[in-house]
Amino acid sequence: MPANSKASPVIQSEPQSLSYHDTYLCPICRHGQIEGITLMDAFACNFCRHIFTANLNQQSVQVVDSSQPMTWRWNGRGWQSAYRDDPSLTMIVWMVAIVLVTLPAAIVWLCSYLFPPLPGSVWAWFPGVWVGCTFGIHLLMVGWLLAEHYQFSLYVANRIRLRQWMGRR
Repeated sequence: MPANSKASPVIQSEPQSLSYHDTYLCPICRHGQIEGITLMDAFACNFCRHIFTANLNQQSVQVVDSSQPMTWRWNGRGWQSAYRDDPSLTMIVWMVAIVLVTLPAAIVWLCSYLFPPLPGSVWAWFPGVWVGCTFGIHLLMVGWLLAEHYQFSLYVANRIRLRQWMGRR
């Protein structure tokens, strides 16, 4: 019986080795099932459509249709991430993210601090709202970029559902 099959919601009690003949929960989207592609030494997900190459000796799969070289190891019951980011690259990504969020908002705040509106004017509220909007929009953009970089499973699943929903319209 396939490991983690949707037809069998009961958790397998004994570990099962990775094989091209079984289906497994997709390690990226965590919603679809990956199964072997006919006449190829690869797996494909039926939900997110990612393609994985498998190393059966090491019990691992690696996504090949993404810019990120993500790898997971099969422990017999589930997937464990085998990909480790380079710590210096991770630090650079997070530092750039912090700068992209704070610098534009700080520039707008500095301008509103150096050139404040006249007290009691109709537009006295505008600089505070402008700083908040600048911070919020940049935070959303950086959040999207981080979700794309790290390929969070919830983000990937919702992106695919949105694409499918838009295709039906």
